[in-house]
Amino acid sequence: MQNVLMNLEEYLNLFSFPHVRVNDIIDILIVSIIIYEVARWIRNTRAWMLFKGLIVLLAFTIVAAILQLHTIMWILDKIFSIGITAAIIIFQPELRRALESLGKKNIIANIFNFDDSKEEEVFDDKSVQAITKACVEMGKAKTGALIVMERQVGLGEYERTGIPIDSKITSQLLINIFEHNTPLHDGAVLIRNNRIVSATCYLPLTDSLEIGKELGTRHRAAIGISEVSDSITIVVSEETGGISIARGGKLYRNLNAESLKKYLQILKNTNSDSKIFKLWKGRGKNETKTHE
Repeated sequence: MQNVLMNLEEYLNLFSFPHVRVNDIIDILIVSIIIYEVARWIRNTRAWMLFKGLIVLLAFTIVAAILQLHTIMWILDKIFSIGITAAIIIFQPELRRALESLGKKNIIANIFNFDDSKEEEVFDDKSVQAITKACVEMGKAKTGALIVMERQVGLGEYERTGIPIDSKITSQLLINIFEHNTPLHDGAVLIRNNRIVSATCYLPLTDSLEIGKELGTRHRAAIGISEVSDSITIVVSEETGGISIARGGKLYRNLNAESLKKYLQILKNTNSDSKIFKLWKGRGKNETKTHE
């Protein structure tokens, strides 16, 4: 009987709650804040794409361990052993800025800041109309322009290279920004959630060797930012006045007002490049028939 009672007591102890002290609660809160801030930093930089790649590698490692694929496990072990050092080297600028901003921000305010701005539309129909009108007018005047529309991947690191504006999207404002010999005409304009957030932003240039020699720095910057994010970038050529869209490392050129508006409407409602490619391909056929 005594053994039965002892076994019953041990069984009940499994469901007993541990004694929680005040320092345990503080410990949990601090760790939660650190995890939250790191997750926010990863989400708003290019590290988000690296993080998703690490998740895929981790899942692949689990499958390899279950199936006992020893060679693959050895290769993955070597990759992970140097992965942390490689990540620190690659993302050194972002890590430095994160540490710098840590001392500037109000941590308490950030904890209780439930901002759902990322859930808003990237751009609505009014924005599409304003952007299309501005690009067509700048194309006629051969005014060079570079307009980047942020989507899911945060572009905060490029936003900080420019001058803050935080204004509604209007065709007049976009035209004035890119007007020749004005303080804000050089660089890119960044659009987020139907607002112009920054101007004169510096973008990474593409390293692709397939880009034509006739394309200048604006087009290379547009393709470059589309290679490292899911953004949509519109380019107006200063030499020809031609309008192009960069998306997913691809450049769709020689757009008119109608096709530009259609592209933006399609991209507003989908993340797929298949529809825009079909539209571009169909437009090319129509142009060929017209010339014939």
